[in-house]
Amino acid sequence: MADSGALDDLDRAILALLVEDGRRSVVDIADRVSLSAAPVKRRIDRLERLGVIAGYTALVDHGKLGAGLEAFVELRFAGDVIVEEATDALMQIPEIQEILTVAGDPDALARVRLNGIAHLRDVIDRMRHGGRVIGTKTLIVVGRKRRGSG
Repeated sequence: MADSGALDDLDRAILALLVEDGRRSVVDIADRVSLSAAPVKRRIDRLERLGVIAGYTALVDHGKLGAGLEAFVELRFAGDVIVEEATDALMQIPEIQEILTVAGDPDALARVRLNGIAHLRDVIDRMRHGGRVIGTKTLIVVGRKRRGSG
């Protein structure tokens, strides 16, 4: 395995196993890709060092934490807004999980987590406060399929 950043089939197999279960042990991965643990560990370390593996995370049941409503809010910004400044300001709203800037209409999508419709209304009001966001359209998530999480 060269350290040039090129991924081979073994790297891809290791990545697929980690995406499926980020807590999978090195020994289990090694068994599944027919290598010993030491070279698998070196490959994982290399993938982390190269930034191919950007981190590990837990999947949380937000409903059990009181934030069971998820929505995407399309955002339209005023014409003179600097998008980076607007998104930085919006990320100060704790309910916003992420903002994706997109080409076309709308200008961005915000993924939000909330405890109900009244909470959603409050968050949208906060997004629109200040005049940067001049229009919104909300899409409430009613189901989800996620690769690697069953």
